[in-house]
Amino acid sequence: NGTAIVSEAKKKAVDEAIAQLGFVPNPMARGLAGGRTLSVGIVTQSVDSPFYGGAMRGIEEALDAAGYSPLFVSGHWNAAEEARCIDVLRSRRVDGVIVLTGRLSDQALRAYAKALPVVVTGRSLRSAPGLYALNFDNFEGARLATQHLLDLGHRRIAFIAGDPAHPDANERHRGYCAALESAGIACDPALVVPGDYQEESGRRAIEQLLDQRRPFTAVFAANDQMALGAALGLYRRSMRVPNDISLIGFDDLQASAYAVPPLTTVHHPAGEIGRLAAAAMLQLLRGEKPHVVVPAPSVIVRESTWVSMG
Repeated sequence: NGTAIVSEAKKKAVDEAIAQLGFVPNPMARGLAGGRTLSVGIVTQSVDSPFYGGAMRGIEEALDAAGYSPLFVSGHWNAAEEARCIDVLRSRRVDGVIVLTGRLSDQALRAYAKALPVVVTGRSLRSAPGLYALNFDNFEGARLATQHLLDLGHRRIAFIAGDPAHPDANERHRGYCAALESAGIACDPALVVPGDYQEESGRRAIEQLLDQRRPFTAVFAANDQMALGAALGLYRRSMRVPNDISLIGFDDLQASAYAVPPLTTVHHPAGEIGRLAAAAMLQLLRGEKPHVVVPAPSVIVRESTWVSMG
């Protein structure tokens, strides 16, 4: 590796052997010699999720630049499965674990952090030795989304909610209601329809709203995937976005800019959050107290929202 002082002849012989044998240094062996494997475990919830896919890419980019390798496992929104995933990662002797949201309790995360560094996203959790949490302001993002529709003149705004078992879903529901109440509009339970963050639930929610025959001029879906499903449901009922119904989502997935019409949404930078989670982990591994700043939410206005005519 160029660190030893040897004769030029010996150096040449070693270089020739490396070239002939195709030798590649083993970072794990190097790490083990220093008490580390130079690997970080990442517990995601669904490897095919467009949102978590962006976060994983951000983690991978940041870790790779620092010489670390990520090991990805999926917990499927199940606390017992997430715990099993962490046990598997610990058996692989990872240097730390990043948990993307998930359902492990705060107490469980603190217990794991006593054995190895843990970074968790999507949580408002007091940091402890070896444990760091970072969270996006879902409440403010939802408030801004609803306020955007209010500013366009909409007063009957339907909301397609996320899974109530997710803390971010509850915060987005609170932000929606808070914006309405600030405008002097009661939060009508009849205009709130449950979803599960998947496209099909957005389509079903629109059908339920239309079948109930309760008037609304705009829809706020708690994520872009449900918004895209809602757009399909409106199309199948011969309703146009935004001419008949304005539609706004949450997350700003890459596909949302290419929807027809392009989707207005709340920018929730998955890739940046992944990079910040990795940066916090690298700080923990260096024995430092992590300090990262999560970007504030903002509304990305595209062609799916329009001024209400009534």
